Amino acid sequence: MTDVDAAALTRLGTMTEPSIFTRILNGEIPGEILARTDRVFAIRDINPQAPVHVLVIPVTEQYRDVTELAAGDPGLLAEMVAMAKQIATEHADGEYRLIFNNGARAGQSVFHVHAHVLANIEESRLVGF
Repeated sequence: MTDVDAAALTRLGTMTEPSIFTRILNGEIPGEILARTDRVFAIRDINPQAPVHVLVIPVTEQYRDVTELAAGDPGLLAEMVAMAKQIATEHADGEYRLIFNNGARAGQSVFHVHAHVLANIEESRLVGF
């Protein structure tokens, strides 16, 4: 077992409730699912920071942040990026920003890895700049 696998098992053993994203995916709380595969899904952000603001999320809760995901399952990370491109193509002529917040002080508030797809941003309103 790798260090990443051991860390994931430790976290999973201490989780008591599913993440808000899992609860949306399971239909326990409302959310607009825009796309879904066996391993990844996309929902609209409930507090949009751009005209198009979508979250792309792996179905698994195994990874807290993008660093863990990249180390543990780079193929899943690639699937997330592919879905981000698909969403941007369908909703924003293919142009988009892809943001991962990595840690609480970087703005991450849900520790189930997810990417923010932002598009149709006015140049004067670029988020984070």
